[in-house]
Amino acid sequence: MGLLGLFVGLGLLVLFAFRGWSVLLLAPLAALVAALFGGEPLLANLTQVFMVNAAGFLAQFFPIFLLGAVFGKLMDDSGAVTSVAAFMAKRLGERRVILAVVLAGALVTYGGVSLFVAFFVIVPMARSLFRAAAIPRRLIPAAIVLGTSTFTMSALPGTPSIQNAIPMPFFGTTPFAAPGLGIVASLIMLGTGLWWLHRAEATARRVGEGYGHDVEDVTERAAADELVRERATTAREFDPAEMQHGHRSGEPPPALSAVLPLVVVVAVNLVMSLVVLPRLDVSYLAEQRFGGTSLAAVAGVWSVAVALAAAIVTTIALNWARLPALRRTMDAGANASVLPAFSVASLVGFGAVIASLPAFALVREWVLAIEGGPLVSLAVATNILAALTGSASGGLTIALDALGQTYVGLAARTGIDLALMHRVAVIGSGTLDILPHNGAVVSLLAICGLTHRDSYLDIVMVGIVTSLLALVAVIALGSALGSF
Repeated sequence: MGLLGLFVGLGLLVLFAFRGWSVLLLAPLAALVAALFGGEPLLANLTQVFMVNAAGFLAQFFPIFLLGAVFGKLMDDSGAVTSVAAFMAKRLGERRVILAVVLAGALVTYGGVSLFVAFFVIVPMARSLFRAAAIPRRLIPAAIVLGTSTFTMSALPGTPSIQNAIPMPFFGTTPFAAPGLGIVASLIMLGTGLWWLHRAEATARRVGEGYGHDVEDVTERAAADELVRERATTAREFDPAEMQHGHRSGEPPPALSAVLPLVVVVAVNLVMSLVVLPRLDVSYLAEQRFGGTSLAAVAGVWSVAVALAAAIVTTIALNWARLPALRRTMDAGANASVLPAFSVASLVGFGAVIASLPAFALVREWVLAIEGGPLVSLAVATNILAALTGSASGGLTIALDALGQTYVGLAARTGIDLALMHRVAVIGSGTLDILPHNGAVVSLLAICGLTHRDSYLDIVMVGIVTSLLALVAVIALGSALGSF
């Protein structure tokens, strides 16, 4: 009965989340159903397992949600994201439209701008470019996914995405874990994704398919759609409803000023991770009032948090005149972080209850028995959980909460570098999460005014297939050569 309860609880979570029910309600309910089937005490599982682990996730990662959302909103309202997108369109757009859209998305998200902020700015630009070049508009979502939701989320060294931050406390790694393998994976994702999109463009031109019938701008309506919102907030770290708040500048900044805060994120993250923090005397962290922890457990989060804070200050300083409603902008950014953070924390609480049930031992044994070694089993675990939850961050945290210490022990026994474990886990979480019920996919299609039937095949090819190819390559190279 216990094992049946695991599947019933997970099934309820997936089914009703796909229908747009709030994860804040679904996750504890599904966890209690699983505990009930297993004959476990309900209230103890709710308050001592679910809530404690959800709160632990917030304690570790809420600063990144908060600072990332505030930074994204400042970049949006100052016009900096628009300026970056326009710069890429001007430099590449006339002859390399698809590349311009992909690189515009990649630049802003690698620089720390929240995914949904990028969506709302880049979609109108992409429509204009694709229309002028007579490229089918059904390819717009795939081009944006390739630039925003693949290599800049999971592979590029130092990416400030929440997915790249989650393994750091478990493995004691930095945002730059396995940089060489991350670059190889990024090139595979970008190269194969662009190959597919250009192939699709060439096929469309051969059969005479043009841009197609355009639709009205549904951007604002998509942002206010409650169904889109509920699905989106488990997928990434920004609440789309807050896009309508604040005050957008009517005059975007020069391209150099717009790019500088993005450079600050990467540069400060690098310096903090590799230079500043390793030289600090942080022995005080062992004291009980600081949680009896170590630098390895907090350094990654500290690096990303300081980088985002520095970028926020830089954005305000460069765009003071373009932010006349600074308090409203920052309030909107702060508010935009709350629902996503609590939604993912609820998924983490659900996973903690599932992992604490006696029946989960069977699942753990099955995962660890997968042929190919710890790297393969870790990749399978993160893939499956990200697919079921429709959330890379939720699935990754559930997997590491349940199995993280087990994999640390396996790495020590088998001589696997934890940085390699980190990179495999992150890339693994960013593959099958892009299934039809993924909040980012649903939101992007709504913003574009398209359906799954129109665009989902191309999203699969550039989002799932390219990431799986990169994951296989990283596991193969890491197994043969180690982490680099």
